[in-house]
Amino acid sequence: MVCEQCQQRKATVHLTRIINGEKTESHLCEMCAAESGDMGWMMEPTFSIHSLLGGLLDVEQGTLKRKETRCSHCGQSYRDFTERGLFGCSSCYETFSSQIPPLLRRVQGTMEHRGKVPVRAEGMVKVKRQLEQLRRELEEAVINEEYELAAKLRDHLKTLEKQVEGEK
Repeated sequence: MVCEQCQQRKATVHLTRIINGEKTESHLCEMCAAESGDMGWMMEPTFSIHSLLGGLLDVEQGTLKRKETRCSHCGQSYRDFTERGLFGCSSCYETFSSQIPPLLRRVQGTMEHRGKVPVRAEGMVKVKRQLEQLRRELEEAVINEEYELAAKLRDHLKTLEKQVEGEK
């Protein structure tokens, strides 16, 4: 396949964009792709997690023109953050607090941290997570009026809660 832009070199970069449900494809050579700026972060000699994060953040902000919020402590703007991928100080977390949750949900899939658990506490943490899951399922069963399932979940929940109380 020949590059759609220069019509001379072999197309080695295939870019697919989906905007508002409309799919467009571009087939470019490496030089034309680098010149277009669309793939600049991939053409960098070293991969940087900060540039990847910055790219995600840029998409998050979209094309809306807003009054630029700046951190009162260090003066960094959200745009600066998207370009660098790093906050300037601890006050930035508070300043940009409304913009962080959508980003975390997008990057991690959840707002809840599920990090590593120490071996000595692993069993208890698993049981607590299971209790949380059962409570959610019970609530959903009641909402959906699945009362037989709700009764089974309630009984299972009580058994686990007694087990947790016994271990304390």
